[in-house]
Amino acid sequence: MVRTSHAAAPIRSYRDLNVWKRGISLVLRCYRMTSVFPDDERYGLTSQIRRAAVGLPANIAEGHGRAYTGDYIRFLGIATGSLMELETLIIIAHRLGMLSRTDAASILDQTEELARMLAGLRRKLRARSSKKHVGS
Repeated sequence: MVRTSHAAAPIRSYRDLNVWKRGISLVLRCYRMTSVFPDDERYGLTSQIRRAAVGLPANIAEGHGRAYTGDYIRFLGIATGSLMELETLIIIAHRLGMLSRTDAASILDQTEELARMLAGLRRKLRARSSKKHVGS
């Protein structure tokens, strides 16, 4: 059996981040899911769910483009806030009968995974930032 190295590819862009890619997948899923919501929710839950979902990868991208690691970490915190907002909106949509228990649970599983990924990225960036300050 030949063993291959699974070294992580270098991150050249926010588009290389798995958390950003999965965030985009979540946005697409939320858009599809809300397309069947009642028309009178177009400016209510539909809009809020879509905005919160879009906020996740958008803030990851914006943070990645910042010059300072502290700014990046702050934008990852904002992305996490958007994710928590999305979770709350999904729970509300389920309780109002707009989402099945299965669909809501599946999306919440996805948001929990993304929250763990964001927390890991924040920890990694903090550790790298603190190492820079120690060696300065």
